[in-house]
Amino acid sequence: MDTTQLLKGVLDVAVLAVVEREDGYGYDVVRRLRAAGLEEVGEASVYGTLRRLYASGALASYVVPSDEGPHRKYYGINAQGRAMLEAQRKDWHEFATAMTALLETEGVDR
Repeated sequence: MDTTQLLKGVLDVAVLAVVEREDGYGYDVVRRLRAAGLEEVGEASVYGTLRRLYASGALASYVVPSDEGPHRKYYGINAQGRAMLEAQRKDWHEFATAMTALLETEGVDR
């Protein structure tokens, strides 16, 4: 199954969940999403999502100097982002429950 379209629909909530656990810079967020099983997530998509969530007020950002290269822009969740994440968690659980029920094959006549 090509999960690209599914990923587009859940990238905002996935990014919010990652930065809720710990602030992160762009590639760090990409790495953590991939480690969590979203191997197909694209860097450009994550960077765009971070910028969009920041612009909407769901994330705060700050710059950390680096001795090993350019400064890194970190993103962290704020109160508005936490409220958004909680609403999306509720929506996700309802959606996942409905899809699981639809996809159950036990007891289905074939």
